[in-house]
Amino acid sequence: MRHAINAYAKTAKETANPRDLEAILLLEAAAKLQKALDEGNVNPSELLNEALLYNRRLWTILLDAVVRDDNGLPLKVRQNLTQLGVYVMGETFSMMTKPNLDHLKAMIKVNRSIATGLRPRPPTA
Repeated sequence: MRHAINAYAKTAKETANPRDLEAILLLEAAAKLQKALDEGNVNPSELLNEALLYNRRLWTILLDAVVRDDNGLPLKVRQNLTQLGVYVMGETFSMMTKPNLDHLKAMIKVNRSIATGLRPRPPTA
């Protein structure tokens, strides 16, 4: 059963539009961070380190896309996302050296908020 779920998730990622894919990946990063938080131990652990590494890699890719000259987003949005990305990267590195529950919660909230903003809103009647 788990294999089928993983296969479905992989297919969904491969066929999603870029905004949906970014939202999916941000939610996945938030879920990994949340799992480390739910573990109840923010001291360095394999689970926390893996979640932080995933989050760092994701935000590195997102930041690279945002700062590219060919990015179609408005300049102000790009600047805001860049500032947010720098903040998240700082929090991620901070968590790697000095874990803090509030920093972890903040990263989860940022990832979920950005993912929500990327998701299409249902049309209003």
